[in-house]
Amino acid sequence: MKFIKIKSYAKINLSLNVNGKLKSKLHRIESLVSFINLYDLIYLREIKSNKHKVYFKGKFAKGITENNTVSNFLKILDKNKLINNKKFEIKVIKNIPQKSGLGGGSMNVANLISYFLKEKILKINEKDLINMTKIISSDIVLGLEHKNTILSSNGKLTRYDKKFSYYLLIVKPNFGCSTKFIYSSVRNYSRPKYNDPNKLLFNENNIIKSKNELEDVAFKKYSKLKNLISYLSKLQNIIFARMSGSGSSIVVYFHSKKATDIAAKEFKRKYNNYWCITSKTI
Repeated sequence: MKFIKIKSYAKINLSLNVNGKLKSKLHRIESLVSFINLYDLIYLREIKSNKHKVYFKGKFAKGITENNTVSNFLKILDKNKLINNKKFEIKVIKNIPQKSGLGGGSMNVANLISYFLKEKILKINEKDLINMTKIISSDIVLGLEHKNTILSSNGKLTRYDKKFSYYLLIVKPNFGCSTKFIYSSVRNYSRPKYNDPNKLLFNENNIIKSKNELEDVAFKKYSKLKNLISYLSKLQNIIFARMSGSGSSIVVYFHSKKATDIAAKEFKRKYNNYWCITSKTI
C-alpha cells in the first residue's frame, strides 16, 4: 500500500493571555491563533502487523523518544478500540523545531485525526474527541482546521475563513522552553478578553496592542530570549515581534517578503548559531 502524504502546518500564537487555573490544574488561556507555511511531513499507510510503526526523520527528529505524541495518540485509539484494530506505519519528517511554541507534535496528531475522520477510520463524537485529545495536549484541537482561530477562556473555538497576509521571520535560539515550567511559573492572571469572539479581534491594531503573557516568565528565566526580542524589535520595517506559545521561538511580522528577507540576512550575520526561517501565514 502506498504512503499518503500529509502536511502538518505549524501554529503561531498572535496573542496569548493566561486567565487562571482549571480544576485539572491546567491553565485557562485565551489566544488568537493562526497557521504558517512551515510544516512537518507525515507519511502514512495501513500495514498488516500486530503493532504500529512510528518513526521520525529530519533536522528536528533528534531526541524524540518512544513516548511521543503520535505514539501516545495511537495507544489511546487502540485502548479504546476506535480504529477497528487497524495498524499504521507513520513516518514524520520533522521540520518544526521541538520546544519552540509552534505546536509541532500537537499538530501532527491533529492532522492524523483529520485524516482518520475524513476516511471514516475514526468515528467519534466531538465531545469525546476533545476529551481524548486533552489527555495528550490541549493544543491538538486548534489544528483540526487551518483557519484563524479565537480560543476563548471557556474553551470555545471560533474559526474564520478570512485570511491575512503576514510575512514572517521565525527564530529560535539553541535551547527550548519547557511548557510545564513556563506555565507553572505564572503568578498573575488577566481578565478574559475573548469570551465574546469577533473577527475584529484579528484587526492589525488589536493584534499589535495584544501580548503573549508568557513572555514575562520566559524572559525572566532566559535572559537570552529577552535580549533576542529586544534586538528583533529594532529590525527595520517590522510590524511587531512576539514569542509564540511558551517559546522559545520568536516570530517577527512584516508586510513584505523583501523586508523579511533583508531582516533574515541581518539576523544570520549576528546570530549564525540560531535557527531561523522565513515563512508566511496561510
